[in-house]
Amino acid sequence: MPEDLNYYSTLIAVADDCPVTAAEVPGGRGGRPTVATLQYELISGTPYGLTQEDVLFETWLRRQDLPAGLTAERRAELRKEFFSRSQACLRASPLPKKHGWGLLFDQDGRIALCPMESEEYRRLVDGAQAGQDGGVRVLKALRSRRS
Repeated sequence: MPEDLNYYSTLIAVADDCPVTAAEVPGGRGGRPTVATLQYELISGTPYGLTQEDVLFETWLRRQDLPAGLTAERRAELRKEFFSRSQACLRASPLPKKHGWGLLFDQDGRIALCPMESEEYRRLVDGAQAGQDGGVRVLKALRSRRS
């Protein structure tokens, strides 16, 4: 597993081609939760409680058809196996790409949602563009389509 995949003091801003103008709660599809739904539930349920690695692993784990009540040892094995392969970071998440949610990481690498229409989001993005980042780096989410 790579040393550390987490972001610190960073805002992943919505993608330039995000189709919404205000953050929206993602819905499920076909009776199953989507990646966006799971990530939204994880992050909104524990603001500044999980890291990128936690969210990536938990999202993957919840989409697997595994028996309930995994032991801590089995979870640790699965996590090690999961991170033994290359993983896309949350810049590729549907939350900032399609649903209008910025992902704000604190200095400890813990994530909270930051709606694109919020004052905090605007302050961080405008500050980064003006060269006054206030200690928070701003990265854009990956675009959904090629230019």
